[in-house]
Amino acid sequence: MRDVTQLDPVALRTLAVAVRLGTFEATARELHVTPSAVSQRIKSLETRIGRVLLHRVKPLEPTEAGLVLVRLATQTELLEREAVAELVEEDEDGASYTSLPIAVNADALYSWFVDALAEVQTRHRVVFEVVREDHTRTAERLRRGEVMAAITGEPKPVPGCRVVRLGRLRYAAVATRGFHATHFAGGVGSTALAEAPIVAFDRNDSLQHDFIRRVTRRHLAPPVTYVPSVREFDRAIRVGMGWGLLPEADVATELDRGDMVELVPGRRPEVALFWQHWRLGSSVVADLTEAVVGAARGWLTS
Repeated sequence: MRDVTQLDPVALRTLAVAVRLGTFEATARELHVTPSAVSQRIKSLETRIGRVLLHRVKPLEPTEAGLVLVRLATQTELLEREAVAELVEEDEDGASYTSLPIAVNADALYSWFVDALAEVQTRHRVVFEVVREDHTRTAERLRRGEVMAAITGEPKPVPGCRVVRLGRLRYAAVATRGFHATHFAGGVGSTALAEAPIVAFDRNDSLQHDFIRRVTRRHLAPPVTYVPSVREFDRAIRVGMGWGLLPEADVATELDRGDMVELVPGRRPEVALFWQHWRLGSSVVADLTEAVVGAARGWLTS
């Protein structure tokens, strides 16, 4: 069996940067070497492993073996930084910040998630690269080694990850009273739902179409306005551009007052959310997990 221990850490980091930036040229600029040196480092790693690690296309695409080593490189860098942080005083040169890439769905990001990040920063010299992604797609970021942790709708752990259930986010399908009177005067049936405009966050947001399928048991294609900002998405519904699903807690007052109307009263879909993170002995990741679970508790149902 081929011995692949003691992998070159410089080559590992080069591979990780190449996957992140997508080209040998960009990687060379980042690492202050030539594109030829980048190619040679990765080729030597492939020779050592005995497998192809990158598809030489633009952007560069990691193979399954490449993804494993990208995760290793990122995990190694995190643990090295934490070890240095324990050895170096904060006011000394070399006490750098650890950077954690995380994938988060928009509703969590714009409500409670930042509170968890802020709490962790009171205990660690850490910064975050937050990638906004639909909860149905964040797990893929973990699989590719692009992030170390993610809020996801997938309960099955990504290989090498640990899963913690956060809770359920309940939504209400709502519209303004005027919009409802115009488009649903005859009831919320297939014909009305096929014609009434909806508001969606982006093309990955399937909540509204999923709701339609549950209500009608049909695949309908109503007109859609895409608004990729939580605040503006919320406003678009409230000014009557279309109907859409908003977190139950955000519209409870308006529903009670009658300012907004629920399309199908009591039919409130729920999305189960999970926190997945790489399995590694990182105090930063452990404290982040504790903070995320604590922050989610105040917003999600059990």
